[in-house]
Amino acid sequence: MAAEEENCGNREERVQKLVEAGYETVEREATACIRCPLHKSATKRVIGKGSHNPKVMFIGEAPGKNEDETGIPFNGRAGKLLDKMVEYMGLAEEDWFVANTVKCRPPENRRPKADEIECCKPFLIAQITLLNPEIIILLGNTAEKSYCPERKLEWGVPAEQDGRTVLKLYHPAALIYTRSKIEIQNSFIDKNRKLWQ
Repeated sequence: MAAEEENCGNREERVQKLVEAGYETVEREATACIRCPLHKSATKRVIGKGSHNPKVMFIGEAPGKNEDETGIPFNGRAGKLLDKMVEYMGLAEEDWFVANTVKCRPPENRRPKADEIECCKPFLIAQITLLNPEIIILLGNTAEKSYCPERKLEWGVPAEQDGRTVLKLYHPAALIYTRSKIEIQNSFIDKNRKLWQ
């Protein structure tokens, strides 16, 4: 599969080819991708981390500075809060996986643009298809806009999307800036534990 810039069309076809080729190919193709301008300023591609047989898949926004340097998602302050959240949820290491809507860091840590998200989406959809999580947790509004662009989910209220259960929770970065949201987030988790236990 060629990874050419400005050719972001044929999402279904791209997803199908990636899924048929398997997870290692998804990682390889995402690492080599030059389809959108984000690759020009990226140090490392940030593909994902965690179990390849997860109950729960978290989807975040985009890599930040630490992630761009290491190639590991949620590797900074927000990552420490994600770890606390995973612990509070009672998830073991083999129970979860985390990825972002885009695999390259946007300049100045800005939000990824709609066309950048769209360009990277085949990789995310292929990851979801191959990892086959029971539940997808969308961390914040950008993840929601990427995964279910046609609808607005309520915070902490599970919904069905593409045959899967999805749950929108606060992005760990939001908890850094608004500490009062931690208690609210924990109440969302408490109400929904049955989804992953």
